[in-house]
Amino acid sequence: MFDIEDIRAQWAKQRPDIDTGPMGVIGRVVRLSALYSEEMGKTFAKHGLSAASFDVLATLLRSGPPHALSPNQLLATMMVTSGTMTNRIDQLEKDGLVARIPNPEDKRSVHVKLTASGIRKIDAAVSDHVVVQKRLVEGLSEMDRTELNAIMDKCLSSFADR
Repeated sequence: MFDIEDIRAQWAKQRPDIDTGPMGVIGRVVRLSALYSEEMGKTFAKHGLSAASFDVLATLLRSGPPHALSPNQLLATMMVTSGTMTNRIDQLEKDGLVARIPNPEDKRSVHVKLTASGIRKIDAAVSDHVVVQKRLVEGLSEMDRTELNAIMDKCLSSFADR
């Protein structure tokens, strides 16, 4: 694997006039994101899920009983189009993990609800997911994680005004 500092050194030779400091930060974030996603993806696959299906099922589970939300409520938690959400729900329904049920407050619309099978599957997947996440950050102390979270929150907040 090519080291990010090697890449910055190459740029320093070719373009000594540019500041590659941000490149180092962003390169590390992107690389970590890819590595973390790959490792977490293995856990999702072990449970017959993708990252996308895990996200929908986990959102329904953490919403609490009755583990049902409208498609719009699901959309509000994920950055996908309504068409993408519909496809995800269709596939999860086909797999027997969710069911579309009438909205008790508006009979013209539906809620997406975890089935008993869906609850069992996502509950097991979440348990394994948390173990994997813990392993992925075990090299960081509690203080490191606190500081890193604060720094990343600062980075994320810079996008709030855009």
